[in-house]
Amino acid sequence: SSEKPPAYQRFHTLAQDLLPGLTLPYKFKVLAEMFRSVDTVAGMLFNRSETITFSKVKQAVQDMMRKQFEERHIGQIKAVYPNSYRLRQEKNIPTFGNGMKKSDYQLTLEPVLGEEEKVDGRPHLSASRLLQRRKEFNHNLVNIVKQHHKAFLAALNPPMVVPEEKLTRWHPRFNVDEVPDITPAELPRPPQEDRLSTAQEVLSAARGSLTPKMEKALANLALRSAETGAGEPAVSKAPSPASTSSALKGVSQALLERIRAKEAQKLQALMTRDVRQEERLTMLGRLPAMARVLRNVFVAEKKQALTMEAACTRMSDSYDVQMPLGEMEKHLRLFAELLPDWVEIHTMRTDTYIKLDKGKDLGLITERLTKAVKEAEAL
Repeated sequence: SSEKPPAYQRFHTLAQDLLPGLTLPYKFKVLAEMFRSVDTVAGMLFNRSETITFSKVKQAVQDMMRKQFEERHIGQIKAVYPNSYRLRQEKNIPTFGNGMKKSDYQLTLEPVLGEEEKVDGRPHLSASRLLQRRKEFNHNLVNIVKQHHKAFLAALNPPMVVPEEKLTRWHPRFNVDEVPDITPAELPRPPQEDRLSTAQEVLSAARGSLTPKMEKALANLALRSAETGAGEPAVSKAPSPASTSSALKGVSQALLERIRAKEAQKLQALMTRDVRQEERLTMLGRLPAMARVLRNVFVAEKKQALTMEAACTRMSDSYDVQMPLGEMEKHLRLFAELLPDWVEIHTMRTDTYIKLDKGKDLGLITERLTKAVKEAEAL
């Protein structure tokens, strides 16, 4: 069939939340917020059939974000998400007293929408489509960082290769804030004769009040402004391979390679660890300290068993990390899973009870829990 698949299929991957381990540089987060603001303003203007000019968007975005918003940011948005907007230079657009002449060229933006996104026969930028566009923009930003991360891994000694679809966090030594800024895409420019005449108008107005040297410099600038030229793209600097320090001199090269290979294997496991596995590992890490608190709760209550609700409440009051009762119950159930001879959970009628063997050596319990943590980290 030549028909496009429905939107819920085409944008399925965008519905997935970004993994918490794949953080973005601060400047990328700011750009993502700028895109959201631009889309919000452009959506309102577009749905009202108004021409979206950069001057309108600029003022609104700056009011929303309290940050400077320039044409280069539009270029960066276009570079990250090429199919977000059609950009044009147009004139004879009503200016409504914004300081521009009606005959001046203005940069205009038009959201790119599909044929199916119409209301009463006219394209409409809906709230759900705005959300899809925002998620697509964020995914594109993450993909840009992934390319720099891939170059970083390739420059390590030994080099590492991690499948992008399995990546859940960056390498510990990869500094996301050192990722180069996005090179803006080239924006459409007014016709050459208009650019040249504008520069010449500035030169004529300033002539007579400048020194001959300054007039010559301004004239050269006028000529250069008539020429179109794209800036050189920023080159991401890959880190140099790690060199063997003087402290390792005399150590067998084969041994060093084995150590590095083992370390690389551990790091690869860390970077591809499943989110659910990571959550379980976090919970496991808390259990050795929680074991003493749990035993103290039962000793203080002087009971063989407590209701799950009472046990969770007492634990939440005593443990130094605040967490909801439901989250605390997950930890208590994990105790019963790992140490069924120490913690038992029984459901009787409408209540769930937790029972603890206070006669067990707490030192041995802690040792078993620590061993479970190490085994989970090795996976």
